[in-house]
Amino acid sequence: MSKTFSRAIVAASAALALGACSTVVPSSGTSTAAAPMMSKNNTIAENVQISATHTTMEKAVIAADLVSTLSSPGPFTVFAPTDSAFSAVPEASLNMLLQPSNKQALQKVLYYHVVAGKVSAKDLSAKIAAGGGKAMLNTIAGEQLTATISGGNVMIMGKNGSMGTVTRADVGQSNGVMHVTDGVLLPTM
Repeated sequence: MSKTFSRAIVAASAALALGACSTVVPSSGTSTAAAPMMSKNNTIAENVQISATHTTMEKAVIAADLVSTLSSPGPFTVFAPTDSAFSAVPEASLNMLLQPSNKQALQKVLYYHVVAGKVSAKDLSAKIAAGGGKAMLNTIAGEQLTATISGGNVMIMGKNGSMGTVTRADVGQSNGVMHVTDGVLLPTM
């Protein structure tokens, strides 16, 4: 990993840690209603590509060459940051991640938002309760996310102070489930 990229990740982590992504947006609960234009008959990759609120994630999935992975049978649980969530990441850091030379680092960031298997909001709430107020989720990036409930909202915490609130739960996908978040989660880089 380049020193420039490492500095960009540190800068992004600092911005997130200072609360750039910590705005709490009320959760829509465990609604199974799909986001506008998304369909439970589409794969995660297809729904990200047609979602009006996930255009940055779409660019990242394409740049990381993960379309085929997120089109595979899975099932997967994806904590999907919105465009608004990505806007809290410094533009220079995001642009650097999207460069072909940083493909592996971008893949790691995206894989950090994905858990193998289908974890519904009900399942996640049960895991949090069973864990005494928090649940550890193993991502396909090889690192864990921490899920808690605060003010009735499910919070997902990553490394370096990164976090997001689930703003829309249980968006059905043909190969899993998507939980829309208002924050970008960062793994150890």
